[in-house]
Amino acid sequence: MANMFDYITWRGDLTFAQDPPNEVDALIFSTLSYIHFGGPVQDRPMYPILLRDAAAYFFTMDDRRSRVRVENDMHLLELAANAPRFQQTKLVMYRDTLIPEEDTQFAAMTFLLDDGTAFLAFRGTDMTLVGWKEDFNMSFQDTVPSQLLAQQYVHDFCVQYDMPMRICGHSKGGNLAVFAAARSSPQIQKRIIQVYNNDGPGFNHYLMGDPGYLAMVPKITTLVPQSSIIGMLLEHEEPYTVLKSRSVSVWQHDPYTWEVLGRRFVPMEGTTENSRFLDATIKQWLASMTNQERSQLVDVLFSLLGSGGVETTPDMFHPKNTLNYLKTLSGDDNMRKVLSQEFMGLLSAARKVKNQMDADHAALEEAKQ
Repeated sequence: MANMFDYITWRGDLTFAQDPPNEVDALIFSTLSYIHFGGPVQDRPMYPILLRDAAAYFFTMDDRRSRVRVENDMHLLELAANAPRFQQTKLVMYRDTLIPEEDTQFAAMTFLLDDGTAFLAFRGTDMTLVGWKEDFNMSFQDTVPSQLLAQQYVHDFCVQYDMPMRICGHSKGGNLAVFAAARSSPQIQKRIIQVYNNDGPGFNHYLMGDPGYLAMVPKITTLVPQSSIIGMLLEHEEPYTVLKSRSVSVWQHDPYTWEVLGRRFVPMEGTTENSRFLDATIKQWLASMTNQERSQLVDVLFSLLGSGGVETTPDMFHPKNTLNYLKTLSGDDNMRKVLSQEFMGLLSAARKVKNQMDADHAALEEAKQ
């Protein structure tokens, strides 16, 4: 089935002035935001650079492979830079922040389109442990640093540019897009055409009744694959659309697996039973812990994962680091106690959810007879 690459091949000859931006374009910009551009792409509001020129410079960089999550990111950039639909797009206000001591991983960039509108794209979680820990912090903190930086980014853009805008992101980037829009002033919210949350997690209960969030709900498009895990985490007030992915389980989070038909994603009736099971289990598990217990678990878990100087997620799975984890656990009674206790809590939550789902199925079958 078709994906983003095929979409660019099919519709790449139509400019945004000829064919308005849509949800697939939003995913493309969200995915391009994962690229660490550098060079002439800087945070200089009044000095935009054509996407095709930014791409041309990027492909001259000797370390370009280390500046992307996956090889497909480079292929996407190359296709977009050579398609009339995207090549005249201008890139501006590129920000990239990593502050380990503050559990902060944030990046954003703006794409100025030929139809006089803008796409503000927030990067999702990268491969740093800092980025992953900030995600986990969302389970017990009302706000995390990257959310506040996203809110400031939208404000800064509106100071420099007076044009309608769309805001987008994938994974954590989708969460940042929704948060930034919800926390913007009413004057800024009027300029927001649409917010695209591509399989991004929700929020704690505190935001659900926020007037700014409720005002934005009609403009929020939340998309999740049928076996979504990340996008179903925490709470959502806005409705979500389920789409088809050609992959399975957690790998459906990969935007390159999302199936495209024309200018839309291929819709599905709902999430899978496994997705609903995992979603309910995680919610049950989190509900069984206080915020203090969640905070302690996250600190202990990432203290373990970061032991031995590990800084990125790929390094976590190196054999020498696996041995280091075992050594660290053997010498830390409190760490073993916390991890063991919460693991048992997760198993308990899974059993409760499984029993409830089995009971619901039995009741449904009985009602049919």
